[in-house]
Amino acid sequence: MPALVPTEYRAKVIWLGRVVSDDRNALIAEPAPSLDLSFAGLTGSVHSGLTRPSDSRVTAQYPKGTDIRNVRQLALVSVEDLKAIAETMGVASVDPARLGSTVVVEGIPDFSHIPPSARLQAQSGVTLTVDMQNWPCQFPAKSLTVDHGEAAKGFKAAAKGRRGVTAWVEREGTLSLGDVLTLHVPGQRAWQPEG
Repeated sequence: MPALVPTEYRAKVIWLGRVVSDDRNALIAEPAPSLDLSFAGLTGSVHSGLTRPSDSRVTAQYPKGTDIRNVRQLALVSVEDLKAIAETMGVASVDPARLGSTVVVEGIPDFSHIPPSARLQAQSGVTLTVDMQNWPCQFPAKSLTVDHGEAAKGFKAAAKGRRGVTAWVEREGTLSLGDVLTLHVPGQRAWQPEG
């Protein structure tokens, strides 16, 4: 069995954005028809770079601010998860721009739980490697207040297990609206520690 197994699952890219401000209280991505992706991520995005300072997600491994490899260059979320978040919050829709999203896809079930190290590959060869699930945080809730007022306070709970995944660029190229991404998963069983 190959180390990475292509699956029958495909996702269509339906929205693209670039986060250009690092003001966490005004988190917003600017929509774009295409993104030129390099090994450093998305040029001009606050999340670009080969390295990044460690944050609260990895304090068990590093002191905050330690320079580490940037595997959080992109934030991907699915239409299906956005609809579920909105429904749980009691609002009509959730704008991916206010979540600081980079890519919104449609068509892969349970998208927020695709395995770490999975690949999403476009027909052009552009390939994104999944780091892990993108955990909900308070910053999108602050931004969503503009659209949803008090209902935005429910974002963090509504987005638990539905915020999508973070990823880094494994193969450079241009990702465009309408591109179709094939899901490739690691060809190994799930980890089962003794016990």
